[in-house]
Amino acid sequence: MKIALFADTYLPQINGVTNTLNKLIQYYDSMGIQYKIFVPKYNTEIPDENIEQFYSVRFFLYPESRVAFPNSFRISSLLSDFRPDIIHNMTEFNMGISGLNYGKKHGIPTVSNYTTNFSQYADYYKVNFLKQPIWNYMKWFHTQNDMTLCPSVVAQKLLYNHGIYNTRLFSRGIDYKKFHPMYRSNQLREQLGISDKIAFLYVGRVSYEKDLDILSESYQDIHRKYGTKVAMIITGDGPYLEKCKEMFPKDTIFTGFKKGKELSKIYASCDIFICPSSTETFGNVVLEAMASGLPVIGANAGGVGEIIQHEITGLKFSPRDPEKLVQCMDNLIENADLRNRLKKNGRKFSVNRSWDKIFNGLINTYHEILEQKGVNDETYQKSCFSNR
Repeated sequence: MKIALFADTYLPQINGVTNTLNKLIQYYDSMGIQYKIFVPKYNTEIPDENIEQFYSVRFFLYPESRVAFPNSFRISSLLSDFRPDIIHNMTEFNMGISGLNYGKKHGIPTVSNYTTNFSQYADYYKVNFLKQPIWNYMKWFHTQNDMTLCPSVVAQKLLYNHGIYNTRLFSRGIDYKKFHPMYRSNQLREQLGISDKIAFLYVGRVSYEKDLDILSESYQDIHRKYGTKVAMIITGDGPYLEKCKEMFPKDTIFTGFKKGKELSKIYASCDIFICPSSTETFGNVVLEAMASGLPVIGANAGGVGEIIQHEITGLKFSPRDPEKLVQCMDNLIENADLRNRLKKNGRKFSVNRSWDKIFNGLINTYHEILEQKGVNDETYQKSCFSNR
């Protein structure tokens, strides 16, 4: 099988999409699947013959993100030589449109990913008038593809309610060896000044739509009650960082962006993880925290609400409700038995979400689409690319 993937984000940018894409590439390599990746070019070339980069510029809302300008002639030439069986569009925007157009023109089946609820962002940035146009565009794009992959059942239902019916679940996995309780470090706790404290942790993009204002309001209440017995660690970067430094108590620890073993140690060395965001279509960080041995608290919305089983693998609170979040935080501070039970159950839950299981299901989805076309991989290539 040969697969062409189009994405609007890649290394050195680190986010849920690039993490999934990197894991997918590793899986393709291990399975002997041929692939070609089409992504924006950042500041440096990636020396990989399977990765094609295209000119891009900074996105004004998110300077660390890029808007790519794909060259259709170059894409056409590369794909004519590569002869893919399937095109996987991991974005609805410029790069994804290029993949969709090529697939339509040459009769190659296309799969799309739905990963971000952009219409919900319109509420946060006070541009509600854009919500319906966003959904109109999303419906047009995804229904042009043969199938749309969703990270959670909640996301599938959301798309169904907006007229996008042909969907499949494409969840996310976890590297439970990378994120593991064994990385807990007393030395790091000493360096952070949290050795004798219960440390709350947030990991992720520091932006307005992540509901960090709710986390700030809740933690201020907890901080007033418990004082130096608690600590808050914010790991990540983004456009809301300076505002967060103003909102949170002065002893809040901002580590900046971390990755690799540094990130693994931060997860495992804290005590309670909080995901306040109500906009997540999945919530990779929740799985990472569970795998790291932390009890988790998350908003009962989107993918996060689907991952967490209340009082079994974590605690859930009503979205954007600081009082309910305070109750969850207070409950875990006071109840060590509950913390330990959630840690144990969360770790057990996470190790059953291996990437191999997730990607095996994805390959089955690819085959399902090809079967709907009535041909296998080899005959499909011959029929698509003859006389080109």
